[in-house]
Amino acid sequence: MVLPLIQFREKDLTEVSTLKDLFLLASNEHDLSMAKYSRLPKKRENEKLKAEIAKEVAGARRKQHLSSLQYYCALNALQYRKRTAMLDPILGYTQGQIAFLKKGYDMFSKKMDGFLASVSGMIQRIQGELEAEAEAMRITQQELLSGSDAIYTPDYDASSPVINRNLIQKAGYLNMRSKTGLVTTTWERLYFFTQGGNLMCQHRGEVAGGLIQDLDNCSVMAVDCEDRRYCFQITSPNGKSSLILQAEGKREYEEWICAINNISRQIYLSDNPEAVAIRLNQTAQQAVTPITSFDKKLENTTQSSENMAQTVSHNESLPEHANREPEMEQLIAPGTPIQFDIVLPASEFQDQNRGNRRTNPFGESDDKLDMSADEGLLLQQMFVVRFLGSMAVKTDHTNQVIFEAMRQVLAARAIHNIFRMTESHLMVTSKSLRLIDPQTQVIRISFDLENITQFAAHLENKRLVGFVVCTPEASGDESLSAYVLESNTEGEKICFAISLGKEIAAAEKDPEALAQLMSSVPLSNDGKFVLLNVQSEDDPDSVPCTEGLESEA
Repeated sequence: MVLPLIQFREKDLTEVSTLKDLFLLASNEHDLSMAKYSRLPKKRENEKLKAEIAKEVAGARRKQHLSSLQYYCALNALQYRKRTAMLDPILGYTQGQIAFLKKGYDMFSKKMDGFLASVSGMIQRIQGELEAEAEAMRITQQELLSGSDAIYTPDYDASSPVINRNLIQKAGYLNMRSKTGLVTTTWERLYFFTQGGNLMCQHRGEVAGGLIQDLDNCSVMAVDCEDRRYCFQITSPNGKSSLILQAEGKREYEEWICAINNISRQIYLSDNPEAVAIRLNQTAQQAVTPITSFDKKLENTTQSSENMAQTVSHNESLPEHANREPEMEQLIAPGTPIQFDIVLPASEFQDQNRGNRRTNPFGESDDKLDMSADEGLLLQQMFVVRFLGSMAVKTDHTNQVIFEAMRQVLAARAIHNIFRMTESHLMVTSKSLRLIDPQTQVIRISFDLENITQFAAHLENKRLVGFVVCTPEASGDESLSAYVLESNTEGEKICFAISLGKEIAAAEKDPEALAQLMSSVPLSNDGKFVLLNVQSEDDPDSVPCTEGLESEA
């Protein structure tokens, strides 16, 4: 029983560890050769030296590629072997016990014999899959190694590179310049990738990357730096910070500039970013001064009206002059604080001295949820949601204010590493909209349905939903606040429930209109409206979320 375990540890695990060390050695040799290639001068270019170093890089890459293939094949094979490493000794031990304990033979029924036979069959099946997978990996390995060595040479297509100038995301290795003194600098080769509007950097050995530069509204331009080729500079919108990077070849160099240029215009937030990138693409080698909203250039085009027609939202009213996209400053004031938990409505942060009314600091009412008060309502629908944030806004004439609030809330959570939130139950009725604590059934916050002026679901992340609440002030004015939630179901279903609740509230004043509405919408056995399937268990295999779990927003 113990011998197979010892053989698995000393043979299989030792082989994988040895291949891992060989892969690391090959990677280090490749880094050294790439460092030599990156230090080649641009002004006094020596073709012979360049060819020798390029050949050295190609050999190092081929060696690294071969060692990585062997390492990955060993890892894949280990996945199969580890599944039988414990079953073999257990199966042998069980069979030995059956043979040794003759007196207990009656305890092992035909069901136990069938179980042992199924385990044996499973082991044979896994071994067959291992052999088939190993053969497929060998064939793939031969096909990859039969290619030309030219593909391993850095900048092999410098004369006629195929450049994609419409990228909205990019990943790869770059050399980053860092200052080590007043006049001295060093270059470090790191792995960079874009995530939304952020440029991330990951060192070797790390399991995740970290934020190194916010690309929204930044500028990117080609620069000459320390006699190095393929260098470009990323500058923040205020011009106070900059980052200088060096690409490996001409194609990578121009694609990185084009991708950062597209991301800086916030194209990734649009409904069809690839199409927008094609229309708004400029020369990638020039310095770029991005605009706040890329839709400025589309004001007078028919495409803008088509995109507005496809917007997933339900607006109460739109002014006649709302034909052009508003500026970000017209939607939300710069520097508006964001509330990440339900403490007070966002509008109350504007004035803390509006009265002597004592408020519960946790936003909880003193009374628990009274379900009997809702028995006469025609609409009662419950959704499982998580509160992402709220903030004061300046207008409720367009659903763009909801999308901008979503962008700012998610960006602030990512920057400040706020990924956990409390789960709530969202109760939508024909009178109000309430967030309820699922454990204590305490109403955390409640809004009258008539005060909700805008609501919409995110165009890409279907689980994000937001709404704008108009709250009367003591002075007679009105304050506007945007709330952003993440639902276990599609946000469009919550929007449908809110829209239906408003229709019911309006139709209750007219018996004929209410009868017509009830005839057009299916009803339950007790006479209440039946909505779409909005249970959190849309997928029978889904697992319900619990409080404190990390959001997927």
